[in-house]
Amino acid sequence: MTKESVVMTVKRLVGIVLIVAISAWTNKDKEENREEKIVSYSTIFRQIQMDVRECVISPDSARSAFRTVMTDIKALYRPDSCRTMDSSYFVYPVKCYMPAESIGGKGMGYNSEGFDLFDMEAKGSHPAHDLFVHDKNRDNIDDRTWRPIDVLAFTSGVVLATETSWKYDSQLRGGNWIWIYDPCLDGLFYYAHNNIVNVQPGQWVNAGDKISEMGRSGFNAYKKRSPTHLHLMFLRLNAENLPEPANPIDWLMRATVKDED
Repeated sequence: MTKESVVMTVKRLVGIVLIVAISAWTNKDKEENREEKIVSYSTIFRQIQMDVRECVISPDSARSAFRTVMTDIKALYRPDSCRTMDSSYFVYPVKCYMPAESIGGKGMGYNSEGFDLFDMEAKGSHPAHDLFVHDKNRDNIDDRTWRPIDVLAFTSGVVLATETSWKYDSQLRGGNWIWIYDPCLDGLFYYAHNNIVNVQPGQWVNAGDKISEMGRSGFNAYKKRSPTHLHLMFLRLNAENLPEPANPIDWLMRATVKDED
């Protein structure tokens, strides 16, 4: 190999290294920029929930604001990066429990008729599944293991909002809750009545990650007559990026069950 050839080879290698380095820096900048944006959008998403709850925004205005922020959030994630949605895609949300033993009413408690996320006057629907545990004395401790019950992320996604300040004398329903957006399913999961919340807005979680410990927070859930349970709801985004109830019972029944580590 001549001296000129060696020089050209070195230059090519240096050029390749620079291209790879620049690409890595660019991707890092994009990732950091996305993290900043999702935290900002998560703040807006939570505020919409608060405004609806406090009845300081009309349903139509809430829908418009929700549509805008969800459109922005969706733009941050690439749907072509989603993996195959086989049974391993879903992890049963209650650790160490089988679907058949914990899904309330064998799934018959699901009722989406009349549901409207943006209207506090809309009542009577229950577009969710309540997942019950063995807690006869209602102390948030599993009667079989004498431990708190871990709530796991049903699928992978980004945490959009949490409530962690619920008090026992509050009249508010839902208690300490978590909203997680799954870009692959293009929908939102809502986990309610938690005792301790272990995630924060902007955080990415993988299916099976611990996100909370089951509790009895929420106006109705706190009452002694209510068995300890997780309230799980899934809202799929329609063509206008507005939420519509979708029944996840089939996913729940075929989800992977995570036992003790």
